[in-house]
Amino acid sequence: MNKEVFFSLQNTVATHNIGKSLGKILPAGSVILLEGNLGSGKTTFVQGLGAGLGIKETIDSPTFTLINEYFSGRIPLYHFDLYRLESSEIEALNLEIYWEALEVPLGIVAIEWAEKLVYYPPNFLRVYLSFSNVGDICEQTPCARHAKLISIGKFDLDLDKI
Repeated sequence: MNKEVFFSLQNTVATHNIGKSLGKILPAGSVILLEGNLGSGKTTFVQGLGAGLGIKETIDSPTFTLINEYFSGRIPLYHFDLYRLESSEIEALNLEIYWEALEVPLGIVAIEWAEKLVYYPPNFLRVYLSFSNVGDICEQTPCARHAKLISIGKFDLDLDKI
């Protein structure tokens, strides 16, 4: 059964904190599919997730490396970015080896630009991040930031506790 929760966010710190809260409670085997426009906070969310997992390393967007793997937290974090990839390239990544732990230890899989996925795991948390600014530059004017989290399939998490 799918469950949905919506957050209005004051700033990027709030985005980070939602990720951090999840990082403290998510079990190994969790898959998080992040969607949102450029600059909406996908990497910030994953940085918070890493902080909640206890990862001390700097978490950067894997836009050019495609994947960053972190093993220093309570469970591994596998961070993907599909922004620059075409469908055939995404399919060739064989992402199921990460969410099914076929060749790597079971951890949390976080995928930025997940709307580009060719296939999905059976259970996941979809995270939509968005912002709209009143002026031209969000840093100089008030921003309306939002996060919508939707559990899909048998993704078992009480979203109301976040």
